[in-house]
Amino acid sequence: MSYYRTQTLQIRTPEGVVFSQQLAGPVTRFIAWLIDFVVLSAIMILVSILFALLELIGGEFAVALNVILFFALNIGYSIFFEWRWRGQTLGKRVMRLRVVDAQGLRLRFHQIVIRNLLRAVDLLPLVGGAAFVLSRRAQRLGDFAANTVVVRIPKISTPNLDLIVAGKYNSFREYPHLESRLRQRISAPEASIALQSLARRNSLEAEARVALFADLAQHFQAKVTFPADATESLTDEQYVRNVLDSVYRKAKSSRAENVASPAALQKEVEVP
Repeated sequence: MSYYRTQTLQIRTPEGVVFSQQLAGPVTRFIAWLIDFVVLSAIMILVSILFALLELIGGEFAVALNVILFFALNIGYSIFFEWRWRGQTLGKRVMRLRVVDAQGLRLRFHQIVIRNLLRAVDLLPLVGGAAFVLSRRAQRLGDFAANTVVVRIPKISTPNLDLIVAGKYNSFREYPHLESRLRQRISAPEASIALQSLARRNSLEAEARVALFADLAQHFQAKVTFPADATESLTDEQYVRNVLDSVYRKAKSSRAENVASPAALQKEVEVP
């Protein structure tokens, strides 16, 4: 893995394939934080009103409970949403940002906890800002400790699938409800990586190509399980191709429409 001054993080897979992700800049990260701050402040105001009423009844116990709850909300808000939304809070989702593992591995719960527990330290004067400016990967102290980075999520437009799946039968189309679930569970970066892999497949060594698509197929199989009759005759590469076809095409209302030619799709991805 290497870093360039263009704010791009490059991740090299064991098969030798390189994927790049754009690191989030200070402005977008601040706006995302500001959105979360406003949301959290609104929640805390509502809680304060509730506990103001309880103090009339509970006295000191209500005050102590109020302090504990405020601390839990302040830390738990980001932990809950970053785990629930795979590295995103409401602010990050609005600004199309995501917390990811710095080595491209799956984000773990303990990484989310660590980076958010250290947020209080990062808010100290000059501490978090200095770490962010001096870091080669735009990391604050919490990111250093958790081995995470914040990246921008690219806007994925419908690619030209003619060069990838034209004339290919997609057995997944027989299960539109599973296709819909697949679209919900696959993120834009995941789809982009798979698309790049399929586009570059002819430039890979045979062993690297087999290993790469085996990993991708296994990853997508964990998202949604299709019936055996839809997958038993597929190679790993065909499985990934079917996934992309299902993700980038909206399910049609009839089987005849499902097998329509993709010629009208917008051409934005070039296959070498």
